[in-house]
Amino acid sequence: MVSRFEGAVIEFYKETKWGAYKIPVSENKISFCEPLVVEGKVIRTQYSVSIDNNPEYVLQNYKAAFAKAGFTILIAVANEGLGVGERSQDWAMQYYSPGDAYWRCALNNTRFGGTIGIPNWKGNQAFIVAKGQKGNKEIYVTMYSIDNNAYTLINQDVIEIQTAETGMVTAENISKGINAEGHFAVYGILFETGQSTIKPESSIALKTISDFINANAAKKYYIVGHTDNVGNFPDNRLLSDSRAKTVMNELITNYAVKPEQLKAYGTSSLSPVTSNATEEGRAKNRRVEIVEQ
Repeated sequence: MVSRFEGAVIEFYKETKWGAYKIPVSENKISFCEPLVVEGKVIRTQYSVSIDNNPEYVLQNYKAAFAKAGFTILIAVANEGLGVGERSQDWAMQYYSPGDAYWRCALNNTRFGGTIGIPNWKGNQAFIVAKGQKGNKEIYVTMYSIDNNAYTLINQDVIEIQTAETGMVTAENISKGINAEGHFAVYGILFETGQSTIKPESSIALKTISDFINANAAKKYYIVGHTDNVGNFPDNRLLSDSRAKTVMNELITNYAVKPEQLKAYGTSSLSPVTSNATEEGRAKNRRVEIVEQ
């Protein structure tokens, strides 16, 4: 979708099948403490280009490439726009490190790999984030470029949005899960961060759930909302309950499910499927389940 920068040499490449990736952008400005969190396949590539391709020049080329590919640019900043002045090590600590007592909002994006570290005391740097579409899949691309003395370093991350589960949600899978365990976890229903608003890309999962429920008209089901353990329990309890009720209302209003077949409840973080100690674990614990009454 976006070709390699002219003359760039690949220094590192790694695909991570699934991960929760934090992008420090909120309302079109840099924000490490309120990042945009996206989940899916993460492809990291580190490039080196000749030093005459300074970061601002790299940035302009990426902007042109994104525009040509039909991407929406969420942010594009250079030098002081990154908010770290001449201390590129501050950007490295916040963006790539797992953080500590001082860097409490660090994003820990170093876990996706890399062989070239960020040099210290460099103000010549650039960062861009763009959002696009590949078929029916949402794509985010981040690019960070910095003067690395003998060459210009480009760190490029591509995040292909998908759920933590590898299998598609199908009526058959829902039936098998409920028959075997009495419940089925759905990861294809996505919400706006901290809200109960359902994202448009959830329509496929909702249609599949409605097909299953409508095919079992004599049975009744609970729609159960689950959260991770981030934040306080009372708020998460309300959020999980609100999300469950929103899903139930959506199924009834727009997918012809009979109201008498459904009840909705939220359990907050009381029933995790795995540890909340990692981003991947927390993402799996954020889910909607169908439970037979």
